[in-house]
Amino acid sequence: MSIEAATVQDTYEKMLTKLERLVPAAELRIKAELVYEINRLKKERGALILGHNYMEPALFHTVPDMVGDSLGLSREAANTDKDIIIFCGVRFMAETAKILNPGKTVLLPAKEAGCSLAASITVDDVLKLKEAFPGAPVVTYINTYADVKAVTDICCTSSNAQKVIESLDDEVILFLPDQFLARNVANECGLPITIASRNTDGDINVDKNFTKGLVGWAGTCEVHEQFTVSDIDNVRRQFPDVTVLTHPESPPEVVAASDYSNSTTKMVSYVQESPLKGPFLILTECSMGDNIIAENPDKEILRLCSVRCPHMNQITLEDTLRALTHNEQLIEVPEETRVKALSSVERMLEIS
Repeated sequence: MSIEAATVQDTYEKMLTKLERLVPAAELRIKAELVYEINRLKKERGALILGHNYMEPALFHTVPDMVGDSLGLSREAANTDKDIIIFCGVRFMAETAKILNPGKTVLLPAKEAGCSLAASITVDDVLKLKEAFPGAPVVTYINTYADVKAVTDICCTSSNAQKVIESLDDEVILFLPDQFLARNVANECGLPITIASRNTDGDINVDKNFTKGLVGWAGTCEVHEQFTVSDIDNVRRQFPDVTVLTHPESPPEVVAASDYSNSTTKMVSYVQESPLKGPFLILTECSMGDNIIAENPDKEILRLCSVRCPHMNQITLEDTLRALTHNEQLIEVPEETRVKALSSVERMLEIS
């Protein structure tokens, strides 16, 4: 995925060919210098750069060795022989790479790069839910921090959540923390669902008489929760033949109104493999729509660019270069937490 170029000018010309419809030429010329230096240092240091599908185009199409969704990048992190991993994504992703590679240097090119969904649930919340439903397995979305993964039985991603749930035969399953993903998976599996939440006193509100199905959590992604059926209706009025692709972190009614819903990587594959030329409406973080446009110049792609992830947008070429140069920001996971979290992540990878 990364650009191999002999000079900054070569780098610029390759970026211009790929991205001229998306990024002004003047901006590409400046960023080409950063890309060139990142690729030079990456090779010199023997580093691996992973790039999530939500990275801005000038980064996504130039410096990562591998791009994809959380599951694909987790697999790459588990299999790499590189000693340095730079994760162009948010913090929980870099933590997952560290969980899988305790002896490697894992760097996050941002000081924070958090996640509203990961921040919505704590270890204490999970323990209280386990107390309310003794023996119920805990399935935790990969979009959680390491300490929550450490009190989890198995992780999942949006692409394998249904498969993970169907691998369990328990009457009650705790499925945390995205309530919309939980509702969408419950619909797919034909299961009842109840949603738990934390009240102002820190206690858990949940139906303790619930005896069959999924117990979800009232967490959401601050990007995907903004999409509405009205968005889809408005686009369909303008583009009657539009094919709507939606991420399953979106509300169930939005997923139901769409033509296809799956992980970011499967959304990318859907567009690439479709015999249709479009238009396609991509309902997820706007940068991914840009990246699909760059890869499919012959297809018409629509996206709602008022909806951006403030956390993913913290990852820049400047900070990626700084991470390579100064080993910033170093990701550490306490060993006791890492070992416990590793079990839930490995079970996810085995099922996948």
